[in-house]
Amino acid sequence: MALIEHIAMTTIGTIFDVLPIAAILFFFQFLIIRQRPANLVQIAWGFLYVLMGLSLFLVGLEEALFPIGETMAKQLTSPDFVYGAGAEVPAAPQWTDYMWVYIFAAAIGFATTVAEPALIAVSVKAGEISGGAVNAWGLRVAVAVGVAVGVSIGTFRIVTGTPLPLYIIAGYVIVILQTLRAPKTIIPLAYDSGGVTTSTVTVPVVTALGLGLASTIPGRSPLIDGFGLIAFASVFPMMSVMGYTMIAQWYRQREGRPKGDEESNP
Repeated sequence: MALIEHIAMTTIGTIFDVLPIAAILFFFQFLIIRQRPANLVQIAWGFLYVLMGLSLFLVGLEEALFPIGETMAKQLTSPDFVYGAGAEVPAAPQWTDYMWVYIFAAAIGFATTVAEPALIAVSVKAGEISGGAVNAWGLRVAVAVGVAVGVSIGTFRIVTGTPLPLYIIAGYVIVILQTLRAPKTIIPLAYDSGGVTTSTVTVPVVTALGLGLASTIPGRSPLIDGFGLIAFASVFPMMSVMGYTMIAQWYRQREGRPKGDEESNP
């Protein structure tokens, strides 16, 4: 009964959250454009599906994704796991003691990004508009690799307690330098790739991981150190997509392919 009540309350809250979106769309459709949509019934059913999906997703976040992310972080940083049961725990843990944390962060970052609905939508549309020049699966993998590296470095920052701004500034300096050299056709897509990764699947898991790590590692504050992983998950995909394209361009030039192909995306 508690779960049913939770789902019902979440659904009511979701309805109030979605109503402004529906109101704006219908306002412009009927009062500004002044045309009745040809598929109004289909749109109504679509909104119903959105309400059901969002409600169940939010319940799933609270019941599964957030708890399992925090639990995994706590288990991987437990002294019994890191040093062994009964082993002496050093007063000042070293960053090398948490190698499994970095591996898990990279793996979960890659997996959640590949499954990210927003990234799938963008990659499919990019493939359609480019006429196949942009490989949808290749784009998803390139973005996922960037998120994996970014989240892993982000967990390293939490473990070591080093300042977050230094990492973000360095990351965007690299992005700016890449922007000056990358093919113009890939730059907008690379920038959008950094945004679509921080969506429905990646954000809850990565946030739970960061909060769990900051709660269990000695000397770390969940408020100060627990957040910031999403920033890494945003900037590193831009680097990986542009880097992937620049490497592909260099490879084409090395193979002696026509100059007109150099601006094409992989």
